[in-house]
Amino acid sequence: MDYLPIFVDLQRQPVLVIGGGDVALRKIRLLRQAGAQINLVAPQLCPDLEILCSEKELVWFQGDFHPDQLAGMRLVIAATDLNSVNRQVFLAAELQGVPVNVVDDAELCRFIFPAIVDRSPLMLAVSSGGNAPVLARQTREQLERMLPQSLSGLGRLAQHNRSRVKSALPDVGQRRAFWEQTFRGEIARRVESNDQEGAQKLLDHKLQAFAADRGCVSLVGAGPGDPELLTIKALQAMQQADVIVHDGLVSAEILELARRDAERICVAKKAGCHSMSQEEINRLLIHLAQQGLSVCRLKGGDPFIFGRGGEECEALKAAGIDYRIVPGISAAVGCAAYAGIPLTHRDYSRTVQLVTGHCKPGSETPDWRALAQSGQTLVIYMGLIRSSDIRDGLLQFGREKQTPVAIIENGTLPQQKVVLTCLEELTRTVEAEQIKSPALLIVGEVCALAEKLAWRGTSHELNKDMENDALRTA
Repeated sequence: MDYLPIFVDLQRQPVLVIGGGDVALRKIRLLRQAGAQINLVAPQLCPDLEILCSEKELVWFQGDFHPDQLAGMRLVIAATDLNSVNRQVFLAAELQGVPVNVVDDAELCRFIFPAIVDRSPLMLAVSSGGNAPVLARQTREQLERMLPQSLSGLGRLAQHNRSRVKSALPDVGQRRAFWEQTFRGEIARRVESNDQEGAQKLLDHKLQAFAADRGCVSLVGAGPGDPELLTIKALQAMQQADVIVHDGLVSAEILELARRDAERICVAKKAGCHSMSQEEINRLLIHLAQQGLSVCRLKGGDPFIFGRGGEECEALKAAGIDYRIVPGISAAVGCAAYAGIPLTHRDYSRTVQLVTGHCKPGSETPDWRALAQSGQTLVIYMGLIRSSDIRDGLLQFGREKQTPVAIIENGTLPQQKVVLTCLEELTRTVEAEQIKSPALLIVGEVCALAEKLAWRGTSHELNKDMENDALRTA
């Protein structure tokens, strides 16, 4: 970053401009809009500057530049066509510590003028650091077309009500949530239709209701790991939340997309190693929401597929906490796709079953007879620890020993590892390949297509004889 983008308050502040031509005039017009007190040094003025001088919009010092004229100035702008004068201004400003801009000479600038999109009080500045001004201007033109003029009305509405909202909502998280909803909802549409009075009445009503309201929880599916698989709604929930309560399976790349100042609480739960029980997580979500916070409960995959989202919703419902569900791409769908494995295929698999290898203590054992039926695909979550039980249960009730199995470690991530084996060799392969969580098991004839349909540069290991046998028996 060559320049730090900042906005400077120049209301009633002295600024020095050297030069009396059209270039100086353009800069002076901007400075006037910013409320600066303009001091102009030039031997003579162009007609428009003469008018401004006669109207006492600026103070003109007729003559040549002298370093003493910099005393007390907040900024100085050199806009002459004489390189020697421009350099003299730059050197004098450097000695006195006054920020200086020499027009069209980036090497002699301590600040630069950006291309401006004006939706006052909302201002957008676009700059290339002086290296590609045409590109900056074209970008500004695109933004001008994209951003409605009604943004000015919204900005003035916020400006007018800022103190009231701060008084009614002392918590910064509540205020942020209030304004985010205000700028996205019916109030914004009223402003857009030029109904400022109606927008103000609606804001008054909303503020009263918001002050008495409690926080809410968004149960958000973060997908299987690749940040680009996040839904738009998931990203919005992450960027609007005051607190992110996330699982250990949520990748660091995804967490980087959350709002920078949001508190992050990790409630990692892994098989055999629970940092926080489900009951504790439920209580945490309720406690945070009761403080009026906007909470994003971020889960790997989809919150309602082996994510215990249903249990958390039940707890929130019982506590009277508002919540919403943001679905995510499940690990089954995402990991299979990134491994080139179609979960269904007219020639190999008519149905898909999603099962977990990590059951609730005291629950019934899986129905191995139903799971062992041929012609279906099994996707097994958290199955590494019980891989031998899975193998034995399926073989006991008739699943073929050579049934293809895919083991997908870190699915959809750059370090994704896909190992193909057969059902009989499942446990040996897990041990030999040193597979670690998070990993997904896919059992079924469709896995034999992985080598053929691989598209992501992952390496697959599959005995060709086993693959051919599986295809023949499918």
